[in-house]
Amino acid sequence: EWQTKFVTTGETSHTYKAKDLMNMIAESTYICGDPGLQFDTISNKWHTCKNSGRINASNPCSEYFFLDDTACNLASINLMKYLNEDSSFDLQGYLHTIDTSILAQEIFVGNASYPTKVIENNSHIYRTLGLGYANLGAILMAKGYAYDSDNGRDYASVLTSIMTGEAYNMSSRIAQYHQPFSGFAANKEPMLEVIKMHKDASEKINNRNIDSELYSASINVWKEAYHRGEEYGYRNAQVSVLAPTGTIAFLMDCDTTGIEPDIALVKYKKLVGGGYLKIVNNTVPLALANIGYDDRQVDDIVKYIDENETIEGSSLKSEHLNVFDCAFRALNGTRSIHYMGHIKMMSAVQPFISGAISKTVNMPNESTVEEIYNAYIEAWKMGIKAVAIYRDGCKRSQPLNTSKTEDKKVETTVYKPYRRKLPDERQSITHKFSIAGHEGYITVGMYEDKTPGEVFITMSKEGSTISGLMDSFATSVSLAFQYGVPLKVLIDKFAHSRFEPSGFTQNKNIPYAKSIMDYIFRWLALKFDNEHHVNNSEIIDATVIENKKQQLQVSNEKRIESHEKVSFMTQEDSPPCTYCGSIMVRNGSCYKCINCGGTSGCS
Repeated sequence: EWQTKFVTTGETSHTYKAKDLMNMIAESTYICGDPGLQFDTISNKWHTCKNSGRINASNPCSEYFFLDDTACNLASINLMKYLNEDSSFDLQGYLHTIDTSILAQEIFVGNASYPTKVIENNSHIYRTLGLGYANLGAILMAKGYAYDSDNGRDYASVLTSIMTGEAYNMSSRIAQYHQPFSGFAANKEPMLEVIKMHKDASEKINNRNIDSELYSASINVWKEAYHRGEEYGYRNAQVSVLAPTGTIAFLMDCDTTGIEPDIALVKYKKLVGGGYLKIVNNTVPLALANIGYDDRQVDDIVKYIDENETIEGSSLKSEHLNVFDCAFRALNGTRSIHYMGHIKMMSAVQPFISGAISKTVNMPNESTVEEIYNAYIEAWKMGIKAVAIYRDGCKRSQPLNTSKTEDKKVETTVYKPYRRKLPDERQSITHKFSIAGHEGYITVGMYEDKTPGEVFITMSKEGSTISGLMDSFATSVSLAFQYGVPLKVLIDKFAHSRFEPSGFTQNKNIPYAKSIMDYIFRWLALKFDNEHHVNNSEIIDATVIENKKQQLQVSNEKRIESHEKVSFMTQEDSPPCTYCGSIMVRNGSCYKCINCGGTSGCS
């Protein structure tokens, strides 16, 4: 069983069966892609500062897992920049970049600004960093490794292991000269325990699928990081995360973001101002050359992709198709990476990340709730800290699509408005009113069920202009009734509108009217709308009327002397209140109504 508790009191709110709760989560994910899951046990198992508190949550993207009220500055490395022309990896350049990035990020900690003093103090105590990378999907493709393959996972593991191991190495070098982070002494034992877990995981990487130089570097950086940490400590409580890099990946000319595979070889990014940006994967020619295709074949296949928006059906050999598999199925294709391929890749690199991985597990549109349920369970079993699943097309709009064509619109039945006319002979009720001496009559014709179907408003003494306006308005209201507009909607729209004439009335239920419209619709509410009648808290009672009369008497007796200050003046740019029509006054950068208390939305 799983209990939800009130945050403020700690009392139990509801008790659920764990399986039922997981079913609800899977159903919600199926519908809209939310929520993402975070696994508490594994997150706290890899927590470097257990003695300072537990990990309760993460940032919204779910890559930064640490103590509450701390911050982490991020940086990402474009992995493709270290792929040499002969397809080997520039290890020394990679190590140098890691060292430089960690040093720069460490400097930023003391020079950055923070949203609150608490976050600033904690960030200076723990000095957490978030180095990561982008373009993993592209470098795997360029190497000729399928994203969903043992080769691909082993290569990703060793690159991630080197990155975090060398980052802790650099952090320890900085600590040697500038002392460890303030919270290290209290957390030395749990932190070294986590570093040893990283070191042990690096020794389990399958070295048959990767270059011996990279494998050896992965082992060595963790050995050095552990021994240096024992002697000097670390300058930073965390050093790495895998962020989504959705924006900076484009700035770095990456084909893929973060740890993600490519969405599609040809995709269309929806622009805010309208239209689409066509994005073509630039890694394909290099990948084709590295797996043995000559220039002519490369040109033919690339041309085919550009024309058909898929590589399927080209002259590519069938055994190489999985190298070019993407997260989504192409418009004219049938292949995509299986959702377990995403989860397995996350599982392969998670042991080498201080924080977590911000990544989407893409599932096809036809995926079921049960498959989503099972994917969540598998992610937990594989030791992943957080997972987010997205079923293709489950949201009304998505930023990247595999085609720019709009979905075909399904023909829907359009219903015409129906006018319900009154019978030739009907009952009616006539009401006389007077507002500050202005008299008039309201006549309401009713259907057989006693609901209003027409309104006549007579104010002949006010002259032909007012009389004509009221007749026209009554006709429009009558048509609204007959075409099915609810009385409640009209009452909400017109009651409490303010303009002249306004004043006291002879109706004890509506002793004061702010306008003729206000009176008419409040009377209709009292007569025909039980809900408004019962909840008519806006009606001013006799005590208020008496107070108003006394205020008027006092105002007539008093005279403001010329030297007295005026306490309030309306501003010329003040808008009318959307609730009652009164002129609003400034309230900071917004406006408030001193008549009904309404605001423009800031309080």
